[in-house]
Amino acid sequence: MAARPACIDDYLAALSGQKRAALQKLRETITAAAPGAEECISYGLPAFRLDGRHLVAFGAAASHCALYTMSSATVAAHKEKLAGFDTSKGTIRFLPEIPLPAALVRMLIKARIAENRAK
Repeated sequence: MAARPACIDDYLAALSGQKRAALQKLRETITAAAPGAEECISYGLPAFRLDGRHLVAFGAAASHCALYTMSSATVAAHKEKLAGFDTSKGTIRFLPEIPLPAALVRMLIKARIAENRAK
């Protein structure tokens, strides 16, 4: 990506069709699961904030897409449900042609909202 994106639409516009489609679907699922969340760019990635706190981010790399939960606790708590995906501390990687299931994303978003509100 040549220039830093000003908004999520700019970020997505710079991606290939399959990655753009997968991340747009992810964006829509996050928006539906977190009403009132604000879209932003954080650390050069599309992200969402809710109640002034970072909720999640997402992005594309050369060979995959990723959802960044911004919480290692969320990934660890849902390790069994994430078994089919490549994960690390706060990252869930997936292939654009095999996107994260919407139900899984909604569950992760709800967990992040609860985690943020508990702080």
